[in-house]
Amino acid sequence: DAAALHFLAVDDKEQAIGCARLLPDGHVGRMAVLPAWRGYGVGRALLETALDAARARGHACLRLSAQTHAAEFYARAGFVAVGEEYEEAGIPHVAMRKTLS
Repeated sequence: DAAALHFLAVDDKEQAIGCARLLPDGHVGRMAVLPAWRGYGVGRALLETALDAARARGHACLRLSAQTHAAEFYARAGFVAVGEEYEEAGIPHVAMRKTLS
């Protein structure tokens, strides 16, 4: 992951509460927010930060592999499901992508 950009959300005590990464090929991954912090905009802020970094790096499109229960979260950010649902590590996923402007 040395070539990836890593993003870390912290609380007011500098404790990690969420993370994400942007790979050089335009994949967003390893996005996670602690359950106690979900619903407060932490995930949205992490994703927006990754989108801004992708634009700055010149990416025209971003891709990610979303757990199906989180697909609506990404859809609200403009990601579109592509292809069929598949299983990864025993969890249903869907590939998603977003064209950047």
